[in-house]
Amino acid sequence: MIDNEILRVKVTGEFACFTRPDLKVERMTYPCMTPSAARGVLDSILWKPEFQWWIHRIVVLNPVKFFSVRRNEINAKQGKTPILIEERRAQRNSIILKDVAYIIEASVFQKNFNPVNHLKKYTEMFRRRVKKGQCWRRPFLGTREFAAEFCAPDGTEQPIRETIPIGSMLFDIFFDEKGNPSPLFFYDVAVVDGILMCPKSENEKMMLSSHFQPEMDSKVSSVIYGFNQKEEMEVL
Repeated sequence: MIDNEILRVKVTGEFACFTRPDLKVERMTYPCMTPSAARGVLDSILWKPEFQWWIHRIVVLNPVKFFSVRRNEINAKQGKTPILIEERRAQRNSIILKDVAYIIEASVFQKNFNPVNHLKKYTEMFRRRVKKGQCWRRPFLGTREFAAEFCAPDGTEQPIRETIPIGSMLFDIFFDEKGNPSPLFFYDVAVVDGILMCPKSENEKMMLSSHFQPEMDSKVSSVIYGFNQKEEMEVL
């Protein structure tokens, strides 16, 4: 069940990089935020195992500015064996975005409606957390080194009057019932008059995704559960 109420949050940052997965050697960003990055921002502000985020659209507020930077990266993945940085270091160019600002519009979705955990309760919790600047972890714009600021829109924001063709874009990562991931793309994508629309069909499929959730008897879950209980009492 999807809530009819649309929540809005403004996200800004000095830099952003929403990496195109089809360009693996050197990072090349999409010209605007992807739906998966938008969900990541929302999850950073409010995450609950009882619901998921349905992304309606992403509003682009600032003109698109590309920026080139060269960074040191490592040609290896961390494992049991320590990595010697001097042997694995590599310099790569990255095409990133500069001075970005977006408005994310989304709704709360519950697979199984629960009258106790009503959708309206989550919307009020989200609004309060945005107003106070609360988040589970610092949201970021594509990659973790590009931290994001968030706040409630003041109503004066206007999308850019520009159409930007994109072609294909990563919508999100879908996990099947066994936890196997697969990329979900949508096609013929374009930012029209500063707005990226997120298709209903891809959203519906993502609502079936079985994202990994920690065991309820873990120490982390017990701490989160206690915090959630305290926060929900403030709503009542």
